[in-house]
Amino acid sequence: CETILLVEDEDMVRLIAKLTLTRHGYRVYEAGSGRAALDVWEKHRDEVDLLLTDVVMPDGVSGHDLAKELQARKPSLKVVYSSGYTAEIFGGERGVPEGVAFLGKPYMPEQLLREVRRALDADGIVPVSRAVEEMLPA
Repeated sequence: CETILLVEDEDMVRLIAKLTLTRHGYRVYEAGSGRAALDVWEKHRDEVDLLLTDVVMPDGVSGHDLAKELQARKPSLKVVYSSGYTAEIFGGERGVPEGVAFLGKPYMPEQLLREVRRALDADGIVPVSRAVEEMLPA
């Protein structure tokens, strides 16, 4: 069973995503912030195959910071970013950098499942891209 760490600060979005993923055979651990996700990670790090994280979150740990930290600890970790602020996060008109798995909000359950499956099935590991780091606001 593939395991996903779902990090989303909006309770309803997190609930719907968790239900969608669990109904399709994934094990899901959830957190409402980047800081809470670090605690969940400590307990389940060996099980987690993919981080599905909102980019903009409270508590001072963004989705990008979280992904960078967790991939430093587990380089094989796959990452899918999610946000409703695509243009602002990824530098306006340039769009999402190549090689970065991104799910724009709002999304349909089918889109969630497709992006998660695509990331899990990707050949090789796509680390948190330097292109993303350069585009994100400081």
